[in-house]
Amino acid sequence: MKTYISSLALLLAVCPIFHASAQQPKELVPGYYVVVGAYSPNRENVAKNYTEVLTRRGLEASYGFNSTRNYWYVYLTYHHQLKPSIAEMLKTRKAQEFSDAWVRVVAGDIASGAGSQAETPAVVRELKAPVTTKAVIVQQQQGVSSEVVKAPALQNVEPSKEKPIASEPLAYASTSTTTIQVTDNPPIKQFEKITLANTEVFLSLFNSTNNRIVEGQVTVIDAEREKPMKQVKGNEYLILPNPNTKSGKLKLVCEAFGYRKVEHELNYLLPLSDTAKSYVDLMGTTFVINFDLVRYHMGDIATLFNVYFYNDAAVMLPESKTELTKLLQMLNENPHYRIRLHGHTNGNYHGKIINLGPDKNFFSIEGSTNSVGSAKDLSYNRAETIKEYLEANGIEPSRIEVKAWGGKRPVYDRHSVNAKKNVRVEVEILAE
Repeated sequence: MKTYISSLALLLAVCPIFHASAQQPKELVPGYYVVVGAYSPNRENVAKNYTEVLTRRGLEASYGFNSTRNYWYVYLTYHHQLKPSIAEMLKTRKAQEFSDAWVRVVAGDIASGAGSQAETPAVVRELKAPVTTKAVIVQQQQGVSSEVVKAPALQNVEPSKEKPIASEPLAYASTSTTTIQVTDNPPIKQFEKITLANTEVFLSLFNSTNNRIVEGQVTVIDAEREKPMKQVKGNEYLILPNPNTKSGKLKLVCEAFGYRKVEHELNYLLPLSDTAKSYVDLMGTTFVINFDLVRYHMGDIATLFNVYFYNDAAVMLPESKTELTKLLQMLNENPHYRIRLHGHTNGNYHGKIINLGPDKNFFSIEGSTNSVGSAKDLSYNRAETIKEYLEANGIEPSRIEVKAWGGKRPVYDRHSVNAKKNVRVEVEILAE
């Protein structure tokens, strides 16, 4: 079947007409978004144009920016919970033009979004008949003329490697007649047997106590050989690696700073049998693995793996801010927590120590002072620096103790390739 339309009509239909009703873009608040487009930071105009095109069709589309991912996202609905968002995503995917829609998860305390733009979910009023072109066409469906707009082509992107969906809005300058070929939708591929080789999983990291989406890592382990295979981000869609074992058993270990470790098991070859487990849900063709995380309890000890110091210094590198923010968040959420910071070094160092200067610049050696001391002195000064940082950000000094160990408690041999991991600061929960 062929449909004819002038390029002038295409230009008028595709060029943006900005609605007064369109919502102003802003940083996306924590929650779950059914997304149909992603654009790089310098392509806000494209995200806005696409949002306006969808709005003119009767879809209450919105867009906003996510600083963590560094993308503009065009989305159709917003949700406070994961399951409704996935259900809506599956419904949205039934339209061919939205077949690659996905759920973008923005981590954080969902309750903090009260009163914000995203707190009022955009509801899909109607998903009209799908087409397979990027133009505006006029179709005759049961004798009724209806205008249908094809969205910019979506990539089935891996969330951890997201790329912009489109770079420029559609525009046509010629006034000649254009022929558009409309083709049938491709057949749906069916698998005789569902395995994790052909089925995506979603790793949901959530703290139900305070309704918070948690950022964290999940280590995929070959359970038969007890061999780590891959480390992936939580709150993502992915295809898990194949253990290539007879049993097909996988172990998923979730680690997020501030929360106790959680382990789950899956069967790579027979995932349907896992749906009987309390932490596995089957949503359409997606297996949702739920990690219900709980905060540390008294006696727990965690390592600040992502807090780093300059060499021979009690001054932190700037990339330490993310983990320190999580530590602050944990202490603010739990006002009864008291902690002890344990400082460790690698070996029996003795020499110059670079310390914080009077201006307390925690992330730069500018204005720092020098002293001479032992490995124990260095480990103490580093733990003390973290204590001072927490105090500078509102934590009462009485809630924090410091203990120095120097090189007395190494995790690895100090001459091994992992010796640098002996340099660390640990957090012990003394009271909760």
